[in-house]
Amino acid sequence: MYLIDTHAHLDMPELFPQLTDVLDRAKKNNLIHIVTVGINLESSHRAADIAETHSFVSATAGIHPHGAHDLSQEEQEQLVALLEKPRVVALGETGLDFYRNYSPRDDQIRCFGQQLDIAVAAGKPVVFHIREAFQKFFEILRPYTGRIKAGIVHCFSGDWPVARRCLDMGLYLSIPGVVTYPKAVALQEVVKKAPLERLLVETDAPFLTPAPFRGKVNEPAYVVHTARKIAELRKEDFEKVAHITTENAMDVFKLGIRSEK
Repeated sequence: MYLIDTHAHLDMPELFPQLTDVLDRAKKNNLIHIVTVGINLESSHRAADIAETHSFVSATAGIHPHGAHDLSQEEQEQLVALLEKPRVVALGETGLDFYRNYSPRDDQIRCFGQQLDIAVAAGKPVVFHIREAFQKFFEILRPYTGRIKAGIVHCFSGDWPVARRCLDMGLYLSIPGVVTYPKAVALQEVVKKAPLERLLVETDAPFLTPAPFRGKVNEPAYVVHTARKIAELRKEDFEKVAHITTENAMDVFKLGIRSEK
C-alpha cells in the first residue's frame, strides 16, 4: 500500500526547518512521493530546489491568486524557465479566490489567463486553486479544453453539481483533510459519487490538518487519514483507494516512480 501527497508546501517555515524528519515520517507512513507546490516565483524556486535535492519530491511553479498581478515579461520568462526544469511537473497553484479577494478580481483573472497560456505552451498540467469562483473558472477554462495537458482542482471545495462539471471537463479532484471534518457534508457527498479514477489525495500541509490532528501543523504523513476517510465514505477497501489514487497521481504528473519505494 503506497500513497502520494499531491499538494504540500514543504518550503514553508512550519515544515522546511524539519524537512528531513518530515520526509522520514512520510516514508514511514507508506508515502512514495510528495508534490511540493509553489505559490509565487520565490516559493516556486524553493520548491524546485527541494525537488532537485530530494528524489522523493517533485515540484510545481505558479502564482497563487492571493498574489495575482499582471505578470511582466520577465516574470513570465522566469515561470517558463522553472517549468523547463525536469523536477517541476506542473504549473500551479493558480486560479481564482473570490472568497478572500486578497488581489483584485480583474488581476486574478488576468494572471490566471497568462498562466494558462504558459501551461499550454509548456505542455504541463495545471494545479487549480478555486474558491467561490467556479462559474468564472468554467468560463475562463472552457476555451482551453483539450489544450491543457491535464487539470487538478486542488483542495476541492465545491458541491456535487460543481464536481460533475469539473469531471465533465476532464479535471481531477484533489481531496484534502477537510473531508475528515464532520461538517464537510458536501465534500463527503462528492467523494461518494465521483469516479475513484478521478480522485487524488493531498494534505495542503502545513494547512488543513485532518481530524485526528486538528490544531497541529499538517504534514504529508497525515494524508493516510484522508485516504482512509475516502475508503470509509465509499465503502471500499483502503488498499484499493490508496492504489488507485496513487496511480492517478503518477499518471497526471507523469512521475514515473512505479518501482520506487
